[in-house]
Amino acid sequence: METILPVTHDLGEFKVRRTLPNKARTMVGPFIFVDQFGPAQLSPGAGMDVRPHPHINLSTVSYLFEGAIEHRDSIGSHAVIEPSAINLMTAGRSIVHSERSPASTRPAGPRFYGMQTWLALPDGKEEIDPAFEHVAAGDLPLVETPGLSARVLMGTLWGATAATTCHAPTIYADILIDAGASLPIDSDADERAVLVTEGAASLDGTPLDLFTLYILAPGTTPTLTAASPARAMLLGGGAFTTPRHVWWNFVSSSRDRINAAKHDWKDGRFPTVPGDDKEFIPIPEVPKTVSYP
Repeated sequence: METILPVTHDLGEFKVRRTLPNKARTMVGPFIFVDQFGPAQLSPGAGMDVRPHPHINLSTVSYLFEGAIEHRDSIGSHAVIEPSAINLMTAGRSIVHSERSPASTRPAGPRFYGMQTWLALPDGKEEIDPAFEHVAAGDLPLVETPGLSARVLMGTLWGATAATTCHAPTIYADILIDAGASLPIDSDADERAVLVTEGAASLDGTPLDLFTLYILAPGTTPTLTAASPARAMLLGGGAFTTPRHVWWNFVSSSRDRINAAKHDWKDGRFPTVPGDDKEFIPIPEVPKTVSYP
């Protein structure tokens, strides 16, 4: 079982732990970026303010365990995501968005705890039209047995299928498991990984460290068992045969396409975000997210 240790970014009032992309591995199925953030309690009056920034050739998936995030984008979407719902934003040829704490959460100090992942778009779909969809918690299937529940966020797992759009074969689930309970991990996907965000759990008797990404061997059906109440994310899907490159917020099969996007953002050729067009994130000289050879 391959393991990928997180790189932790301390943002002051909360931490972000990144496991993909990594020198050892760039992708698991279509997942090319995996961040886990929080849990954190921000100070009264404070808030998260991710200013407008661009994306190309990918989909972003936002999922919260606690808190709320207000999303706006350049195609006019405006939605507040809360726990157990999905925000899927497909950049395609280009999109700009912002993510901020809703005003209603700021006086008491917002809570933050959740996942931010990116999915590379497959060959032939990298330049599709930008799109946004919000799938409410009640529209995502919950697989339940004594001692555990698994919310299927994308794809088909344990016989249940999520309504969330999948541009490539994708699986994604949020698993809550009581002490002593077990769950076999579906083996249908080409590539799969498990990340434990709280509690103590093991796979076939091997203890899992918190926030570490464990890549499962293809075709196996390992059993996830909790030693204490635990939460784990299962992610993966079909293997990509064409490499993908990452630079800052851009993903593409073409480095030339990424370089063009850099110039377009610097020169102001991306669209703006209605209702949030006064600020933006400048392109960095040295980005924290880069691809590896």
